[in-house]
Amino acid sequence: MAKIGNIAKNTSYLTLALVLQKVISFTYFTLLARHVGPANLGKYYFAISFTTIFAILIDLGFANVLTREVAKNSEKAGKWLSNILILKLPLTILALVAVFILINVLGYDSLTKNLVYISSICMVLDSFTTTFFAVVRGFHNLKYESISSVIFQLIVLIFGYGALLAGGGLIAAMLALALASTFNFVYSLIILKRKIKVPLKFVYDKALIKEIIKIAWPFAVYAIFQRLYTYLDSVLLSVLAGDVQVGLYQIAFKIIFALQFLPMAFTASLYPAMSSYWQNNRGQLLISFERAMNYLIIISLPIIIGTIVLADKIILLFSQGYSAAVLPLEISIIALFFIFINFPIGSLLNACDHQQKNTLNMGIVMLVSIVLNLLLIPRLQAVGASLTVLITNFLMFILGMYWVKKIIPYRYGKNLKIFAKVLFASLIMGIIVFLGKKYLNVFLVTIIGAIVYFLLLMNLGGFKKEDFLSVLKSFKR
Repeated sequence: MAKIGNIAKNTSYLTLALVLQKVISFTYFTLLARHVGPANLGKYYFAISFTTIFAILIDLGFANVLTREVAKNSEKAGKWLSNILILKLPLTILALVAVFILINVLGYDSLTKNLVYISSICMVLDSFTTTFFAVVRGFHNLKYESISSVIFQLIVLIFGYGALLAGGGLIAAMLALALASTFNFVYSLIILKRKIKVPLKFVYDKALIKEIIKIAWPFAVYAIFQRLYTYLDSVLLSVLAGDVQVGLYQIAFKIIFALQFLPMAFTASLYPAMSSYWQNNRGQLLISFERAMNYLIIISLPIIIGTIVLADKIILLFSQGYSAAVLPLEISIIALFFIFINFPIGSLLNACDHQQKNTLNMGIVMLVSIVLNLLLIPRLQAVGASLTVLITNFLMFILGMYWVKKIIPYRYGKNLKIFAKVLFASLIMGIIVFLGKKYLNVFLVTIIGAIVYFLLLMNLGGFKKEDFLSVLKSFKR
């Protein structure tokens, strides 16, 4: 019972931190976008995307190994940490050298180079912070990591926006990010040594090093695929279309990224249940999967329709200089449907010991994404990158469902019925919002639209009282 209570507590910490983190992060992004304009916003996020890709060279799945092995035997935490740090140190040097060489070969201006150099400091600090917190996770403690993630965003918001108001420019904003990364690094190290009481020593063990590499490589492959898929589009946009297009694309990217806390929080509690049902109750596993798909359809479709209808108003949050971001946003937001329902698909594959299928799917999607970006960005710029996001997330859904049907006796019928009801209610909501936005405040018309949507959906039988109670129960589990 104590273990169940601990899982519930950790889920609560993680969910709350995730929500706060996304809210603070999106607030800062909005302020930054309004202050610096599309071109400078593009430079800032190119630097972050560029170094984030190279960050995987430092970790290579080690964090996953640490958490899993420490959870199995906490007494050996120091030994595992020690040897992983020995592996990470030369990899850190390799990543930094690679960043330095490539950014200079690409011939970027001095401002962009300096942003990349500062961002590379964040890259290193964040990687070691992740390692330290991976050990803490192995002790079934997410409290300190959750606190740290929120404080990190607050530091970026306060010092970053303060620097911009003081006329510090992009370099000062990036230094604020480095300050937050430094805090996280120091904080995680203190928690590791004083609260978790894991000694930080460098003791080389050749046999253990080999074991770490053997265990880590599947995690590393997936992480490389996932990192390239998520961030390479911004880098390619910068190289092929320029900084302004990166800035315009980031509007859609950040809105979608901010909304992902909804399926992330939901599947955080869904995954342990699926793992248990896979072992003990296959019938309940099917029911849980179908319900998860239903709930995420109910959440995602009205957000998509509402965003498409209000895209021109939403863009004004970031200033009129981003008017060209309306079409990329309208295209990218459609992908939100597939992004949301891909979460329970991925959770099912992982819970049923089919992690390698997720890795295979991600590898295929990454390759398709690279090809499409190379073809579409030179012709359509930010719109091309947005189309790639939509196509590849749809592909990820198709690939995932292929394996789902081999694991459980899934039929599309129940989810399609809900989809039809939700789509109808969302379209009616969209019409009301479209007509109302001409005369009413955008926030008021959004509230009216949401009320109309849920009332109509409940009358159609698409969402019932027991569904609402079930969702609440899943977050409390």
